[in-house]
Amino acid sequence: MTPARQSPPRPGRRNARAAAPAAPAPPAAPAVTPPAPTRLDLLRTMLLVRHFEERCFELYSGREIRGFLHLYTGEEAVAAGVTAALAPDDAVVSTYRDHGHALARGVPADAVMAEMFGKATGTSGGRGGSMHIFDVSRRFYGGNAIVGGGLPLAAGLALADRMRDTGRVTCCFFGDGAFAEGEFHETANLAALWRLPLLLACENNLYAMGTKLAHEHAVTDLALRAASYGMPAWSVDGMDATAVALAARQAVDGVRGGGGPYFLELRTYRFRAHSMYDPDRYRSKEEIARWRARDPVTALAARMRVDGELDDDALKKLEDLAAREVEDAVEAARAAPEEPAADLLRHVVSPAEEPA
Repeated sequence: MTPARQSPPRPGRRNARAAAPAAPAPPAAPAVTPPAPTRLDLLRTMLLVRHFEERCFELYSGREIRGFLHLYTGEEAVAAGVTAALAPDDAVVSTYRDHGHALARGVPADAVMAEMFGKATGTSGGRGGSMHIFDVSRRFYGGNAIVGGGLPLAAGLALADRMRDTGRVTCCFFGDGAFAEGEFHETANLAALWRLPLLLACENNLYAMGTKLAHEHAVTDLALRAASYGMPAWSVDGMDATAVALAARQAVDGVRGGGGPYFLELRTYRFRAHSMYDPDRYRSKEEIARWRARDPVTALAARMRVDGELDDDALKKLEDLAAREVEDAVEAARAAPEEPAADLLRHVVSPAEEPA
């Protein structure tokens, strides 16, 4: 006999006598999936992310950016295609490789760059740095330095939206390394059990830090394994922005329509090392060159040229606009103030209560 599906627990029941229940939140207007992006939209987003990441590489090499830095170069089609399917009221949870997701979500480049510089005008006031980009106004709930750490948070956001019947979707990005963590399996199980409005977007770039996928997983078809939890799951060419956008739209529509969680395995590749501290000795130069030949930015631009949607002048204008936006962000970050010393304990300890 098939067991009946369980409903998610209602918080606060055990302590109902201890405190009066809080007033219910007003219902939110149902989120609506935006129109499908054009290829020009996707290209603009990818160019901005590419220029931002490559400029960060230069700034880090010049010691203007310090700390940890995980670049997204090569994976731009995933960020552009998936975020284009999300409504402004949907939530996004990211990883430590979060700059591309944030920019594609619409977080301003100057705020992201200021965070990289550790300045007070950054998205987290300069306290989080590269791995902790955060913008609640755009429902972008981090950057997370813990592998798989965003998955339970995403489940909680999705649960809250389901209980309030908002019609919103939560999208959680994570890597193939996080698929091996207990957090993924616990999240996938609960999401399927409770039919949470959650899109699980796995960026499979073939390496968990320096560990090759086949050395970590006995079965490397991650979509097949995710499907065992009873959710729709399939793999997508993560180097093809239009394929990603189409798959993400189908998945988001399914989630928003009450179909419970969906899983996308986005097969992609990072062109640079795991982080700026990584000597990148676990893969060959030939392998990297093969994947660079499938560069998602140049591949989309080439298809648009063939179809008459783009010429050399138009592409140069797009490149120049992206480069200018990034350079303006760099100059703004350089000029931005440091956090004042008087604020160092802010968000660390509770403010002292005023005497009665």
